[in-house]
Amino acid sequence: MRRTQVGILIFEDVEVLDFCGPFEVFSITTSEGQAGDDAQLYEVHVIAETGDIVRCRNGLRVQPHYSIDQHPDLDIVVVPGGRGTRRELSNPHVLAWIKAQSEHVALMTSVCTGSFLLATNGMLDGKSATTHWASIDWLRETFPSITVRDDQRYVDEGRIITSAGVSAGIDMALHVIGRMHGPAVARQSARHMEYDGWTWPGTKSLREPSHD
Repeated sequence: MRRTQVGILIFEDVEVLDFCGPFEVFSITTSEGQAGDDAQLYEVHVIAETGDIVRCRNGLRVQPHYSIDQHPDLDIVVVPGGRGTRRELSNPHVLAWIKAQSEHVALMTSVCTGSFLLATNGMLDGKSATTHWASIDWLRETFPSITVRDDQRYVDEGRIITSAGVSAGIDMALHVIGRMHGPAVARQSARHMEYDGWTWPGTKSLREPSHD
């Protein structure tokens, strides 16, 4: 079975959990009731502008798997945020890559202020979206055509999903899994991560029995 290909963008001063959260969620997700490499549903790639080591927020250094100029064909793209977002808003190479990916991937997603990188490309015009709570007003003022939601962990607009900050990216990734493979698989991944605060919309908490 072909695994869904996920590309997670990173850049200097990216918020660590913004990309590590979705990376963990997609990486550990397997078919319902199964375990092991053969049951994995996603293959996750960390992608940066170049192949050089990236210094993330608070000094964590990460070696990307690929550069934005050479990587496998992707099905899902995750664009995280963090302090480095402001720099990337003026980076034509990265912005062009995001735009190009949006034209053929099945799903574009963002975490935290990664939504600004989508918005700058016009991808959120006329749509609802969210971002980190501290940047809600900035998003509203900068992109008045966007309906900015400050009351949701993530906003699903079909081919584009934006999430609030940091840990909200975990919720967003679990939502993607639920959309693609059903709530039982998403709950299985959440249990594996001991992510007790998450529930699929309309279902019971992870500590309660489920018949999904």
